[in-house]
Amino acid sequence: MNITNLTPRQQLHAGRMPLRMVNLYSGLTLYALAEALIIRANLGVDPWGVFHLGLAAMANLSVGTIVILVGAVVLLGWIPLRQWPGLGTVSNAIWIGLAMDMFLSVIPVMHHLPAQIAMLIAAVVLCGLAGALYIGSHFGPGPRDGLMTGIHLRTGLSIRAVRTTLELSVLGIGWMLGGPVGVGTVVYALLIGPMTQFFFRYVTVKLPERAPAAAVSG
Repeated sequence: MNITNLTPRQQLHAGRMPLRMVNLYSGLTLYALAEALIIRANLGVDPWGVFHLGLAAMANLSVGTIVILVGAVVLLGWIPLRQWPGLGTVSNAIWIGLAMDMFLSVIPVMHHLPAQIAMLIAAVVLCGLAGALYIGSHFGPGPRDGLMTGIHLRTGLSIRAVRTTLELSVLGIGWMLGGPVGVGTVVYALLIGPMTQFFFRYVTVKLPERAPAAAVSG
């Protein structure tokens, strides 16, 4: 493809594609690292993490395998919502689980409280940066975020209500399955939003806005 034959807007999109790809996959990798750290901190994990770990213990499968399988099932829920996955959606569903298992194989469990707290804080900060990177790459939401926005669009319920309902549901089911709920669960819930918002301003890839549609006279 000859980039000189593209419109200025298309050229800008093409020129930013490498940065978007780097942001996407570095964000997904950092997210997997953050999830591995919060698990190894041993102070409780995020709501979806409680669900994944509870299922992993019940099914005797690795956490990463469960993350991939749950992502695939959640994507099936997109069908009645008429949601369409993007590159970021598919990459999220597969790569995070694979990378999590890799990181969990080399990161030890922490048992001393100062080290646990430091690992927990590092995990939340990294998770905020990771979310800003992969969401700001504009390749589509992850399976779980897409389910949330799809329900919001189809039902008219607020994003906050849908997210709270989904996360409380998976948290409750995960807890009943034996997933670890603790102070880390609360810390994550309180800080992940502000952390992600803080990093958005620095790592979001700016894309050109669509030109307004021409008015039709007649």
